[in-house]
Amino acid sequence: MKRIFYIFFAGLLFASSVQAQTPTMSRRQAAGRSMEQQGLVNIKHVDPSIKVALMYARMDNFCNRVLYHDLRDAYVLPACADALRKAQAELKRRRPDLSLCIFDATRPMSVQQTMWDAVKDTPKYFYVSNPAHGGGMHNYGMAVDISICKASWNDATWRDGATRCLIDTIPMGVKVDHMGIASHIDKENDLVARRLISREALANRRLLREVMSAAGFMPLRTEWWHFNLCTRAWAKKNLRGVRKKRNPPPRPSPNGEGSDYRLCYSISMVRIKF
Repeated sequence: MKRIFYIFFAGLLFASSVQAQTPTMSRRQAAGRSMEQQGLVNIKHVDPSIKVALMYARMDNFCNRVLYHDLRDAYVLPACADALRKAQAELKRRRPDLSLCIFDATRPMSVQQTMWDAVKDTPKYFYVSNPAHGGGMHNYGMAVDISICKASWNDATWRDGATRCLIDTIPMGVKVDHMGIASHIDKENDLVARRLISREALANRRLLREVMSAAGFMPLRTEWWHFNLCTRAWAKKNLRGVRKKRNPPPRPSPNGEGSDYRLCYSISMVRIKF
């Protein structure tokens, strides 16, 4: 009788666990579908070897809170995904033991607003783009926050929603999303001289910039980890920002005014949301 009770109790626990996980998985799947419906691609579908560990899906970021509750994959526009594939190939050619690791990719304007609210009244306001002025390149699907990690690191280890994430990255001086002079790339020799970063970190930053530049990306002066594939002026003229969304708007037709559709590499001309 006792054995039957234990089996029954275990069954109840399993059922409740499945019920608790299903809504979460459904929301994550819905977030991914919403991104894809708006012209974005999952970078893992383009190059599975690229590591992903979204820092705003964890608490260890400058906001000290989870901002991506349902998003666990990195989505970018097709042109950006192809460029990342090329950058990864260049890194693998030079250092087969290493891999690119994406910390942030396409970001909805609602999350951008939360970040802006956290810094707008502080001396660090210039590290975050104001959504009222169109936001930043993350909001257009053409930018990534990225570092380099050991190729042997298993990026599935953070996907359970744990607040701490131990990523086997190589030294870069300061962590991704550090807001301070040690993150700047325009006076790195001075940073080394002042012992704010090491020579090893400088060499690693240069390696990252070289492989990303080889694929067409442009670095950001104040953030060693941030790279854009196009200028902000081009993005604001040709793209529309990322927002949360419930019902996907109609996709532009390749046959109707199709030259714009093709010139934008199948870029969705809607406001991207999830």
